[in-house]
Amino acid sequence: MLIGEVARRSGVSARMLRHYESLGLVRPSGRTGSGYREYAGEDIQRIFHIESLRSLGLSLREIGRALDDPGFTPSTLVDDLIDQTRERIATETELLTRLHRIHAAEPAGWEDVLQVVALLQALESKSADTRQRAALSSAGVVPVPVEALVEATLSETEPNVAGALRWALARSGDDGTALLAEGLRSPVAAVRERAVRSLAELPGGEATARLRDALANSDAVVRGHAALALGTRGVVDVVPTLIDMIVEGRNDTDAADALSVLASDAGTADRIASRLADRLAHDATEAPARGRLTQALADIPGARASRALVELSRDVDRAVALTAAYLLQLRDVR
Repeated sequence: MLIGEVARRSGVSARMLRHYESLGLVRPSGRTGSGYREYAGEDIQRIFHIESLRSLGLSLREIGRALDDPGFTPSTLVDDLIDQTRERIATETELLTRLHRIHAAEPAGWEDVLQVVALLQALESKSADTRQRAALSSAGVVPVPVEALVEATLSETEPNVAGALRWALARSGDDGTALLAEGLRSPVAAVRERAVRSLAELPGGEATARLRDALANSDAVVRGHAALALGTRGVVDVVPTLIDMIVEGRNDTDAADALSVLASDAGTADRIASRLADRLAHDATEAPARGRLTQALADIPGARASRALVELSRDVDRAVALTAAYLLQLRDVR
């Protein structure tokens, strides 16, 4: 079979076949009387083998070794190809993400593109100061896409930078709430905490709804931050969670403060006082927990809280009784 027909049947150009021959990868079995290359069936089969190995990403030199070295074992080379392919995919995926984020910024010209690129690079800097400056300047004429802000927020470990990023997210509106909610399902506890802390600083109904959902999260830290944020927003459903936090000693001072905010409504104040009294009477048997619950009654107004403190001033636990008596004196002064 002459080279032209081989090229048509194999899909490999005549020029490439000659290149293979120059490298010693394929040698036509014979020549015609006129001196033209003539390929036998085994030559064509070898061409197909070369193309198959090329499709795996092997270089022509590696293909020559694979086909001609009887001692060649493919496992190591295939492992290397897998690693190289993964690295290439990761690089291309990172580039695609960056391009999507530049597109989302809707740049009006190349100056805008360069500004977005500079901010994205700054958010990934090893310098905390650089990351913080990028976060604070992200709400400029060409803002950083919210996806980049969320990603940076969920990975940030420096408190000052994290605060600047949460501020930037709060200025971006509701766009980041769904992405932050996804962070609540992260297998990494630190990421879940960053996500809920960021949601807590976002205004609006959508953020409140996501925080309500977070009350059912399996992570107690997530539930606690959600309850504290919702308490400041006047959501009374969080009262049981806040009381649990006081009993367990998790952010108990903040939980008590949130209860006092909710207690600005008289009816809610009485319900909170009743719940605190019930926990003192039935569930919280450990002295430290009973002490924290008693102190939580301090800023709960109303007759129900006062009656609870009167009862506690006669408690068998002397520390609880003294605390309740002192709180009653403060109430009388007020």
